[in-house]
Amino acid sequence: MTDLLLGFGTMMTLIVAIGAQNAFVLRQGLRRQAVVEVVAVCALSDAILVAVGVAGFGVIVKKFPQAITVAAVVGGIFLLGYGFLAARRAFRPSALNAGTETSSRPVLTALALTWLNPHVYLDTLVLLGSIAAGRWLFGVGAVTASITWFVALGFGARLLSPLFAKPRAWRVLDGLIAAVMITLGVTLIAGS
Repeated sequence: MTDLLLGFGTMMTLIVAIGAQNAFVLRQGLRRQAVVEVVAVCALSDAILVAVGVAGFGVIVKKFPQAITVAAVVGGIFLLGYGFLAARRAFRPSALNAGTETSSRPVLTALALTWLNPHVYLDTLVLLGSIAAGRWLFGVGAVTASITWFVALGFGARLLSPLFAKPRAWRVLDGLIAAVMITLGVTLIAGS
């Protein structure tokens, strides 16, 4: 039971920090578009990565740090692009009501924000993997935290709907998302 709670707590401390993935899930939740799909992609991706980390794959990642460098550059470029799109939405209110998207686009974006983010590999494969070191209950706790977080973020965003009834609130959110994404993108590229 201790491993389960430790895994849950450790993952929650890692996942709650604002980042590209969380900002995207929040935005999709507020828009009420492809929320189930986006939450499922994020939670399933984390489950896979945590399982691989607990199984000991983090040791291999440590031996090939160039893989993290490549992920950092590609992820940084992706985040810059996503940040500039968010900035465009913030500065061009007409881009706010672009209509609904097909569910494939948000799913692809969620996949990219997850799998092109080098921090996800460091958090799940290296950090969680080294703490868990084969303790599968720890991994179950971590996966439970991930599912809990993404469900709460994606579906809990509806509670903020009254705040986002005004276009100005969307512009502020998109401005913040743009700032986070561009900062993360530049940081990833500069640090690699």
